[in-house]
Amino acid sequence: MSTPSLKLIAPKEGVFDEMLEAGGISARMHYRGYANWLASTTAEAMASKRAEADLIFRRIGITFSVYGDESGTERLIPSDVVPRIITASEWALLQRGLIQRVTAINRFLADIYHGQDILRAGIIPEDQILANDQYQVAMIGMKVPHDIYAHIVGVDIVRHSDGKYYVLEDNLRVPSGVSYMLSNRKMMMRLFPDLFRRYRVRPVEHYPALLLQTLRSSAEVDNPTVVLLTPGRFNSAYFEHTFLAQQMGIELVEGQDLFVKDGFVYMRTTSGPQRVDVIYRRLDDDFLDPLAFRPDSMLGVPGLMAAYRMGNVVIANAIGTGVADDKSIYPFVPEMVRFYLGEEPILNNVPTWQCRKPEDLSYVLAHLAEVVVKEVHGAGGYGMLVGPTASREEIETFREVLKANPSNYIAQPTLALSSCPTFVEEGVAPRHIDLRPFVLVGRDVKIVPGGLTRVALRKGSLVVNSSQGGGTKDTWVVDDDDAPAFDGLVQSQSLSQGQSQSQSQSQGTPIKGAL
Repeated sequence: MSTPSLKLIAPKEGVFDEMLEAGGISARMHYRGYANWLASTTAEAMASKRAEADLIFRRIGITFSVYGDESGTERLIPSDVVPRIITASEWALLQRGLIQRVTAINRFLADIYHGQDILRAGIIPEDQILANDQYQVAMIGMKVPHDIYAHIVGVDIVRHSDGKYYVLEDNLRVPSGVSYMLSNRKMMMRLFPDLFRRYRVRPVEHYPALLLQTLRSSAEVDNPTVVLLTPGRFNSAYFEHTFLAQQMGIELVEGQDLFVKDGFVYMRTTSGPQRVDVIYRRLDDDFLDPLAFRPDSMLGVPGLMAAYRMGNVVIANAIGTGVADDKSIYPFVPEMVRFYLGEEPILNNVPTWQCRKPEDLSYVLAHLAEVVVKEVHGAGGYGMLVGPTASREEIETFREVLKANPSNYIAQPTLALSSCPTFVEEGVAPRHIDLRPFVLVGRDVKIVPGGLTRVALRKGSLVVNSSQGGGTKDTWVVDDDDAPAFDGLVQSQSLSQGQSQSQSQSQGTPIKGAL
């Protein structure tokens, strides 16, 4: 009995596929070696590798919590065994754009808490900053070391059907996901060592060392003590907190493990109090200090804000960075680049309607079935409407919510996110993806090659968030000419069960919403 071959399902027309060229007939040059390797692999072999990956992840506890999930609090994040591959030249462009963007955002944060030049210039309406829930009055006039507010930034990037990259959003408060990037790489190297011998995949394993170096360089004392402050084991990203603390060789602490005395922060240890110089915090501003923010918080450290204002401890990311995390501020980032750096943005934004503007709201209400509407402070794929996939009832319900509080929402076109071959039940099929590189800002800016690729595992879905059924992929950055020599290309007969190209493409409606 012959072993079943691996079905390769062609991408839909009008969607940019990372591996296959238009029509799904041949592989892109940098994917050619991998595509031929994949064509020689059986479905049974890939299923075995996926099962082994799941077992590895379960053994080491790579899970996340889903709030409100009655079936259980811990869930395994699926990790796909087909990598997303990016050429070195594309990555170089992305890297330049990321450095430019994050530099401008840090300049913006320093400005709005000090001179407020961008507000006086009328580039951003004052009320969008000064009345923003994430704007921290306590930070006005306060000096932070080296004027760095956002030390760790996760920038969500998508590729549209035009083949170009666009920034979808900036994550500056407590960006997560880097542990999955590192775990995916370790797992892929273990499962597919032959592929790593063929491809010169640029490493990411040094990220924890770079992160520790970034945190230590933010302090203004010699040999600083760094800790990672977690809300505790019930937080959805607790695995990542423990993972990063272990990888960096620093203490993982909760609020009760720290105290403030004489304007300094100390950690309780078995050998007595130890001064803490840098806190890598993984909880939001409101919970950091019950004396300065929410008095009912049991997660923070009383007096922390006072020690922070005195310059006796560094908090990364700085308090008050959330204002630049706000999706209503996102449309102004290109103008920040021009205003602070005098440069044209390298990375483009997605066109955005601000529902707080009457004319934008009117347009969005008239086109709810065509756009994506997001809460300005939303995260995890919650509180949003994806118009093309929503029912009429969902659209009408959301319409009333939007009309009741328009300033709480922005809207964007429904992008035709690029797809990437993904191993699913029906074979290797296109699934929509995004990319979250992690930018580290210290005395200089550092980025490990690639980042976390998130994948919408549900057929046709555009929502990649793990809380909404998404998974992750290993991201490979390789030299442009790094295509191992294999005979032949991926030909049309690689399509599932000998389907014609037109038959394969006819399954499903092309994604709407060109820019």
